[in-house]
Amino acid sequence: MPENSVSLSLVEAIRPISRRLNSASTFSPGKLGILGHLARHGRATTTELAAIIRVTPQAVSLAARELEDLGLLGRAPDAEDRRRIWIELTDAGRRRLVQERAAGLEWLESAISTRLTPQEQYSLETLIPLLRKLDSEAPNA
Repeated sequence: MPENSVSLSLVEAIRPISRRLNSASTFSPGKLGILGHLARHGRATTTELAAIIRVTPQAVSLAARELEDLGLLGRAPDAEDRRRIWIELTDAGRRRLVQERAAGLEWLESAISTRLTPQEQYSLETLIPLLRKLDSEAPNA
């Protein structure tokens, strides 16, 4: 199957930006994925989180345990099915997620405002719905 040059170019363009956004974070992308999903969608089970961030349930369980030890997550049994355990973001977890994302976002906002012309900024803004559409978990996908 031949490589699609648009796909390859997109990956080559996004990868260094993604690395730069995450470089200031003290957490792995998987842990940030857990925190981010819980912040956006509320509580979830280990199995749900594993499917969403595309890792094994064991990896989610280990990461959740580490985040729980830091006070960033809590666990609560389901009211109807005691075998089901919900993982929930704590207030401290919400604050930490904001802190983890802040440095990368500051860099991105500065890069956009200083390196792109107003027309380029507008063009970038118009691409956002298309990029969201590529993600099957995004709303309206």
